[in-house]
Amino acid sequence: MPDTATPSFADTGIRPSARIPVRFSGDGAGTAELSWGQREIWRTMVRQRSWLPIGGWSRLAPGTTLDDVAAELRWAMRRYQPMRTRLRYAHDGRPLQAVADRGTIGLDVYDCPDGTDPAAFVVAIDAQDRSRPYDVVEEWPVRMGVVRHRGVPTHLSTVMCHLVTDGLGGRLFLREVADPASASPLTGTQPLEQAHWQASPAGQRQQAAALRHWERVLRRLPPPRTASTVDGPRYRRGEFRSTALPLATHVVSERTGADSSQVLMTFLALALGSLGGDPVVLRPMVSNRFRRGFETVVAMVAQRGICAADLGGVPFAEALRRVGSAAVGAYKYAYLDPDGVTARAAELAVDDEAGLWFNDRRVATRQGFSGGLPAADALRAAPGGDFRWTVAQDDPFDPLSVDVDDAPGGAWLLTVFTDTARLGTDGAEELVRAAERIAVREAVS
Repeated sequence: MPDTATPSFADTGIRPSARIPVRFSGDGAGTAELSWGQREIWRTMVRQRSWLPIGGWSRLAPGTTLDDVAAELRWAMRRYQPMRTRLRYAHDGRPLQAVADRGTIGLDVYDCPDGTDPAAFVVAIDAQDRSRPYDVVEEWPVRMGVVRHRGVPTHLSTVMCHLVTDGLGGRLFLREVADPASASPLTGTQPLEQAHWQASPAGQRQQAAALRHWERVLRRLPPPRTASTVDGPRYRRGEFRSTALPLATHVVSERTGADSSQVLMTFLALALGSLGGDPVVLRPMVSNRFRRGFETVVAMVAQRGICAADLGGVPFAEALRRVGSAAVGAYKYAYLDPDGVTARAAELAVDDEAGLWFNDRRVATRQGFSGGLPAADALRAAPGGDFRWTVAQDDPFDPLSVDVDDAPGGAWLLTVFTDTARLGTDGAEELVRAAERIAVREAVS
């Protein structure tokens, strides 16, 4: 069993009983500029004043020991370069990625008190690890904690900085860690390699082509808006749970042969257009995993795309075609240095935060729907979605954003973020409700 030592924390709350030092080594050490994907999420971290923790907790298989968990952490640190990446700052203040070839990371062990539910206890630990400040220079970007109940390891919490990976990389990580013996040899392009290619002539040609696309759309954007004064916290997050929207999307996707994400994006685009303004500007999150070397890499490679479509007065079929056509460019040219976009937007004096930021995070229904095609009567009978505001804060979210996830009971959960100085809470709620109404109308027509 690894050596243990009692750690000391400056923060308050639940304290670990011990910290197991886990020593690791791995290939690929070096220092370079941030990759484009890392740079994009870093900019989001700075804008939102958050280290954007991701991850979660799980129940350990019966018989799992602390040695087993330590071995799992050691294996992951060796295999995934982003997990042993910290930041360094250049003389001008810009962040650099620094990959270590060895080091020691702490595995925290927490003893659940008698009378406390271990599942509730690990939830509290997960929340505490997310809330504790993170030092991007000194700390490894992973926090792992084991819960013991009456001396037996029962639960595991793993929290990582978003610089480590995006959502699809996170799913790959979970699959491989669950069965390391079946994990294939690493073939993906690691962030250090990405940064070197991006600085090459080929990478700069990609940057130039992408910037030409972005400039065409940027020229259609309005000038930067002057923020309105609002009462209370400026930034709000809400949740819209709908069963009608997935049913309608299923019908329209089947009828038109269009991808469900394109159909959903068209519903939202038409809803945004109904609130005023043409063209409609969309900012989809693009996985970039169709690019060579990115299919199986655990790293941050997802980036925002941009596209615009004129939808005023056109029938739905034409709106669907226009959104799909515009989205092709957004997906093709989402791979670029985001600093270049900001510089070009400043030159053009346009609002580079304009538009609807859209992130389709569905898993269960992303590649298709189960069950038969919903009947029109079932669509008409489906109740309108439930909406509630959940968070109000002064730290920024993205200006206007909708994340879409599968939810229990065949529903979808749309998480809405808005800067109320741009679009108030009534308008943000109406956006998703209008999308649901448009979806049902098209599905039963």
